[in-house]
Amino acid sequence: MRLLFVLDAVEAPAAANPRLGRRLAGALAAAGHDVTVLELWDGRTPPPAVPGCAQQALAFAGEAAMEKALEGGAAGGSPLPLRLLRLAAHPAAVEAAVRQFVLRRPRRVTGTRRAIERLDTETPFDAVCAVAAPYRAAFALEGADIRGKKLLWQMDPYAANETYAAPGGYDRERQLLGAMDRVYITQQAAADFAPGGPLAALAPRAQVLAFPSLVPPAETGSAVQPQSCVFCGTLYRKLREPDALLALFAALGGGWTLTMAGGGWEAFAPARAQAEAALGPRLQILGPVPPARAAALEAQAGVLVSIGNAAANQVPSKLFEYAAAGKPVLHLSAGENDAALPYLARWPLALCVPPGEPARQAALVRPWLEQTAGKVLPFAQAAACFPEFTPEAVAQDFLRGLGG
Repeated sequence: MRLLFVLDAVEAPAAANPRLGRRLAGALAAAGHDVTVLELWDGRTPPPAVPGCAQQALAFAGEAAMEKALEGGAAGGSPLPLRLLRLAAHPAAVEAAVRQFVLRRPRRVTGTRRAIERLDTETPFDAVCAVAAPYRAAFALEGADIRGKKLLWQMDPYAANETYAAPGGYDRERQLLGAMDRVYITQQAAADFAPGGPLAALAPRAQVLAFPSLVPPAETGSAVQPQSCVFCGTLYRKLREPDALLALFAALGGGWTLTMAGGGWEAFAPARAQAEAALGPRLQILGPVPPARAAALEAQAGVLVSIGNAAANQVPSKLFEYAAAGKPVLHLSAGENDAALPYLARWPLALCVPPGEPARQAALVRPWLEQTAGKVLPFAQAAACFPEFTPEAVAQDFLRGLGG
């Protein structure tokens, strides 16, 4: 089967969604399929090689500069006038903003659509799959004139996403999904497709697909430091906030250290300053780091830290990478509707901390850390706990959706 995957790493080159898209593409190529990866990138961070796959890349430096200047439109963070001043300093970013907000023809959509059509004309594909979010590649595929099937892999929801107001809401999503032959969704999104849900009419096209997150950790040569607790991930206002985690470590005391790698800190400057003052050298905030650095941090950690999503329709794919590492997972739950809780119940080295007073949380966490930190379970046990999240299993489920 000839397949084309369209991935978008323009806004966040190290993001999970394009990384997981590459992983599935590689698994399908290893199974004998002819796979091409078309990746949209920021013009500064070249996409990594995908074993067994042909690769094409489209640079969108202006769009990347625009998103950085405007902070992705996220709530909180810098005031709007400051964001506009940053935008004005980059002519390519201004051009991208005009195309997107004034002309309503963002180049990331029009240019990607032309590239999809060109590749399909050169050698027709049996199916083309856009990976979202971001959704620019999906909108490009929606309008593309191709001969094969159109597939959308919704790793993050569109209208139901609580981190931003999706233009057009469910009406726009129904239009987008109506142009697709198959829509791969997360288990947490299935309720929208159930009878009475806003996407119920599209249910025959929808299929639950797990994240291909479970792979053996790379050998880094890093020695495990039992008292080192590491969080790798992106923070979002109203979805995944750091305040409770920072307060817990302030109450925890002792020699336990917290290292946090990933973006999103612009919206949490006061909490960061307060925590840095309280924790001193016990807290390291690194910001975004390359995947290799994140892997090294996780390899030396005695405990991996997870922050629960406030939205019940999203579960961090990072959770299963933590399990693949075999490490203890300290999870700060967002509440009883936290989508991660059923999965963490499978993992013998997990502690889920409910919301509450930091001192009470610390009393729960401290003895668990003393007993569990530094332990490592074999990868085979992780694969037995989460068999549907291996790339091979995800590839089989993906093909089943195509009738293959």
